[in-house]
Amino acid sequence: MKTVGVLAFQGSVIEHKKKINEAGADAREVRHPEDLNAIDAIILPGGESTCITRMLNEFQLMEPLAQKIQQGLPVWGTCAGAILLSRNVDGQPNPLPLGIVDIDIERNSYGSQLDSFQYQTPVSFLDNRQVNLIFIRAPRIHSVHTCENLLNIEWKQQQEIVAVKQNNIFITTFHPELDSGCTFHRYFIDNYIKTP
Repeated sequence: MKTVGVLAFQGSVIEHKKKINEAGADAREVRHPEDLNAIDAIILPGGESTCITRMLNEFQLMEPLAQKIQQGLPVWGTCAGAILLSRNVDGQPNPLPLGIVDIDIERNSYGSQLDSFQYQTPVSFLDNRQVNLIFIRAPRIHSVHTCENLLNIEWKQQQEIVAVKQNNIFITTFHPELDSGCTFHRYFIDNYIKTP
């Protein structure tokens, strides 16, 4: 059975673990560098990116995690997780947190908690299945460079990038763990984790 870790400092950890199990994999919480040796992939959940960054440093997990990802560990960043992985956040020139994915992203760009919304759309990489995307204080991807743009939505008469891929890295700015199904989790497990 494939084992998927969830970075378990803060955010929607329980929700991701439940979806991983529903998708047929084993979910493990990750807090320490040694936890990285027991997983086939990792999810960086939504939450508060500043808080998660602080905990990554406090638990001395930042560098080991970045190294594992650069060596090919499949990783999926959702919402705050997308921010952690991005190379350029809020127009700041210095790389922030992990700084691995070649995108420009802006925190809370759609507004406050009160501006949360849902969006239904068919998704080509899910065999055009109609899915419900949930955005809560979501970041906005302004531009992609060497990444593959996987999914756009039309929001307030603009095309918004909401999912990208870069090699072993998958990013969504929405919260698939809060939807009723586990379609995105199954996609990540089936397409990013190599079977021995």
